Amino acid sequence: MNKKIRYAVVGLGHIAQTAVLPAFEHAENSELAALVTGNPEKDRELSERYGVKAYTYDDLEDALDAEQVDAVYIATPNILHREHTERTARAGAHVLCEKPMATTEEDCRAMMRAAEQNNVKLMIAYRLHFNDANLRAVELARSGELGELRYFGSLFGLQVKAGNIRVRKDLGGGTLYDIGIYCINAARYLFRDEPIEVVGLTMNNGEERFAEVEEMTGALLRFPDERLAMFTCSFGSADVAQYDLIGTKGRLRLENAYEYLGELKCVTTIDGKTTEKIFKPGDQFAPELIYFSNCILNDRAPEPSDKEGLADVRVINAIYESAKTGQLKRIEPVPKQRRPEREMEIKRPPVKEPELVGAAAARSG
Repeated sequence: MNKKIRYAVVGLGHIAQTAVLPAFEHAENSELAALVTGNPEKDRELSERYGVKAYTYDDLEDALDAEQVDAVYIATPNILHREHTERTARAGAHVLCEKPMATTEEDCRAMMRAAEQNNVKLMIAYRLHFNDANLRAVELARSGELGELRYFGSLFGLQVKAGNIRVRKDLGGGTLYDIGIYCINAARYLFRDEPIEVVGLTMNNGEERFAEVEEMTGALLRFPDERLAMFTCSFGSADVAQYDLIGTKGRLRLENAYEYLGELKCVTTIDGKTTEKIFKPGDQFAPELIYFSNCILNDRAPEPSDKEGLADVRVINAIYESAKTGQLKRIEPVPKQRRPEREMEIKRPPVKEPELVGAAAARSG
């Protein structure tokens, strides 16, 4: 099939400009058809750069119709994911939505209903489900080479600038929604299971930039078969993005595990023998587009699905509830049959990061 799926990108902030828009160059079955933004200052320059027309949020439905859009990539602030998904679904276009899927289970389920009622596909943009380094970790975890898996540990931190949407509660900011979700998702796909109990702690160092959201969160997750996952994520630390998976016979560490720029390094120690493998940088967003477009073209249900998005949001909110009450919180797991597989790997060359238009980098320094 030679048809290309035509996309509108909704939301033109940092992630859209640095990663999503450039990714169309490497997504052979996908093409950019329209831009939709809440900031008119971005319209002209980005429209000229990519050769497509820009529309406002209010004109989303008009954009989908006028530009014959098949699917939408939603990269708006978290709090707007439900609205833009529902509007897109009602207009008959498929939805690829950035994570977190939403900030509440209620919103997630409303998005799922909208997709089902309008017979459109809804996929959540878990780019690491197609990433070679993370899928190698999945393969090792499943192989039995590490023995019986016992525990997972992860650190994910950076310095976030004051005023960034990540620290704005009204836009759905917070450490768990923005970066903690990566740690939760990694534990879930490495254990290939769902947590049943969580304990959470939130910290705040008192800086003005953290007036609305916590500066740091730590969590402990109990999985079936007496396995534990623990992680800490922070908006006020030095850069770190790594996880460790420990079994009865060996362990692995993935460094730079959650980032979309730079090399990733996997270090494994099995029966006392340590090996290292470097994974070269690649475009982590084109694979999402390629995979989702193939699902549309071949009428297949996407995975990561809406249930994958719901599962993480449910865990996130249970951790926040535990932190608020000081008590352990039980979770009713979201039933999941499909998980990331090595066969899902799609590798494309890294993109050249373009100059930003009306969007600031999230990180300090």
